[in-house]
Amino acid sequence: MRPMKFGVGQAARRVEDVRFVTGAGTYTDDLAPDGVLHAVMVRSPHAHARLAVGDLAEVRAMPGVRLVLAASDVADLKALPCLAPARNSDGSRMATPPYPIVASDRVRHVGDVVGVVVAETLAQAREAADAFPADYEPLDAAVGIAGAEREGAPLVWPDLGTNLAFDSSVGDADSTQAAFAAAARVVSLALVNNRLVTNYVEPRACLAEIDRVSGRITLTLGSQGSHLVRDVVAGILGREPATLRVVTPDVGGGFGTKMFVFREYPLCARAAERLGAPVKWAADRTEHFVGDAQGRDNRTLAEMALDEEGRFLAMRVTIDADLGAYLSQFAPFIPTGGASMTPGVYDIPAVHARIRGWYTNTLPVDAYRGAGRPEAAYVIERLVDHVAREIGAAPDALRAKNFVTPDRMPYRTATGRTYDSGEFEGHMRRAMELAGWDGFEARASDARVRERIRGIGMASYIEACAGGGPEEATVRIEPDGGAVVTIGTQSSGQGHATAYAQLVSQHLDLPLERIRVRQGDTHEIATGGGTGGSRSIPIGGAAVAGASEQVASWLVALASDALEAAAADLEIAEGAVRIAGTDRAIGFADLAARAGEPIAASHAWKPPAATYPNGTHVCEVEIDPETGTVEVVGYVVVDDFGVTLNPLLLAGQVHGGVVQGIGQALHERVVYDAGGQLVTASLMDYRLPRAADVPSFVFETRNVPCATNILGIKGAGEAGTIGAAPATMNAVVDALHRACGIGHLDMPATPQAVFAAIRGA
Repeated sequence: MRPMKFGVGQAARRVEDVRFVTGAGTYTDDLAPDGVLHAVMVRSPHAHARLAVGDLAEVRAMPGVRLVLAASDVADLKALPCLAPARNSDGSRMATPPYPIVASDRVRHVGDVVGVVVAETLAQAREAADAFPADYEPLDAAVGIAGAEREGAPLVWPDLGTNLAFDSSVGDADSTQAAFAAAARVVSLALVNNRLVTNYVEPRACLAEIDRVSGRITLTLGSQGSHLVRDVVAGILGREPATLRVVTPDVGGGFGTKMFVFREYPLCARAAERLGAPVKWAADRTEHFVGDAQGRDNRTLAEMALDEEGRFLAMRVTIDADLGAYLSQFAPFIPTGGASMTPGVYDIPAVHARIRGWYTNTLPVDAYRGAGRPEAAYVIERLVDHVAREIGAAPDALRAKNFVTPDRMPYRTATGRTYDSGEFEGHMRRAMELAGWDGFEARASDARVRERIRGIGMASYIEACAGGGPEEATVRIEPDGGAVVTIGTQSSGQGHATAYAQLVSQHLDLPLERIRVRQGDTHEIATGGGTGGSRSIPIGGAAVAGASEQVASWLVALASDALEAAAADLEIAEGAVRIAGTDRAIGFADLAARAGEPIAASHAWKPPAATYPNGTHVCEVEIDPETGTVEVVGYVVVDDFGVTLNPLLLAGQVHGGVVQGIGQALHERVVYDAGGQLVTASLMDYRLPRAADVPSFVFETRNVPCATNILGIKGAGEAGTIGAAPATMNAVVDALHRACGIGHLDMPATPQAVFAAIRGA
């Protein structure tokens, strides 16, 4: 692919950033059409209780109140769907209890919606919501996996007779058992992957408007894909999708959670139907904590069988996943799909993972940046370090001995994944070099002089992304000679307007500011798979590139007639087609005028398989033993993303992901008390990473082009998070083991946890 001034590989600055930093972005909560009414959700203060709703007449008569809805008023609305149910190991499908739009006779988590109030002002709606006559009879709650699995535990769904949602498996149990029986040594490690709140900058909001003539509803909301939202909400409302338009404006972060449909969307739509007026709902940060799906929350026992030389023979894993009270949209797939990545970058002949999902009286859990792959990488990379420590091997040497080697690509894992490319030892060695691994002992000695504990750790990860269904893009030449891209993916801050423009510019040689990218409107864009699983550039980008190439061919054909020259003698340069080696040219605007019809092309691309980005993170930490405070003092990432579209955008994605991974490792944790109350219900109690918590990152790519993607690109949106948590925790445990003999600590390694571990040792 030849280099172009604004094309693939160029470190172009984001064209959308001027609009954002000058306050010209448009988010859902910025919208306030004439006559807009305000909705407030009435939420349960109890984690588990019987519910009875009293007479609503007094609330309906309160000043400004236009509508009050309880479960009986929306009984025709279908439940929120679970789109990815799991199968049990015996082949049966899991039971899927309903996720009601409004709770009727029982609430199952703090924040469960029991009613809706719509009023002329937000203050009036809040006052009426406070007066909503909900009567609760508190019940014992099942909190956490331990609370759900114990004998005699309260049942979240009594009709099921158990809190076990599913019992699934991946891999071959018999061959794994045989390998363990023949092993020279078995090493095991129990791990917790802590629950997280998906704290994007912009809390969710929704605006529902109805066309009184056609009856069509327009929903404006922050999402990761308008088409999926439209189809799910239409199903809940019992409408044809064509009668519902979903528009996504600017989005302030998603991380997976804004892919899902939440109760507020069909409820606002129903309110707009009833009132014939626009209805708006917007969450504050507290409502975000009790109303949005949360992430992670696994308990895992991992075991490795080894031969006398330290080679991996088999791996056995038992994963228990807390799903919360209801099945969120893709919830069962997160632990089951993630388990297929259990072997990581290692040649492990036999693998078996048992995955159990549990209902608890907590918020539902679903995909969060990585959607099961961070959990899998955390398990294998923590286990490999633990094995190295147990058998007295260097962590890099043990990894190198067991890596899948390049000559074995494509490589099929014991869990059925096929890696197309990768040079795992290459990026590990380069990361170690950049991190100064060989000089660590001197730095550790200096730290001891300063009464600090220093540790270094690594994680060599691989993940699966950018697979699944197709994406279609249309590229059109405008009358002024610029170009417009329409596509059904959705930016939530990643920089699609720049990335897609670069792919167009690679073929049309236009400056990026002359290329507009349009997303988010189901009325304008016929189809779209949305953005999730790092699919936008590998899949959507391939569609944009294909459409751009077709437009380029059409322009050359038109110019061939206009310039009376053979197409082979023409080239596209600077927004025009010219005869190569001459100054004879015709601009795109003139060609558009001559065409007599729009110059546009659509192209769809479906990936034949997932892509497998991989890399190595090296983290170095210092611990103050008097306070337990962990400081990240060095961080290196060397990644294989196949092909780099824009180094600046790529670095931004990796940096952000690493910060989220460090946040989980050192700071973030959702805490429920024994009664199911959310203790960490605000940013006063839930600790997010700050700029001061991370160092300047060293980031490089060592790319091996992807063999299954037409552009050679491997997805990059989640990789930073996937490698960061295990690398950081391996560094923390390395420090604690050197100083105190401590061989394990669970996330998050807060000052309290680290201090207690040191004192306990």
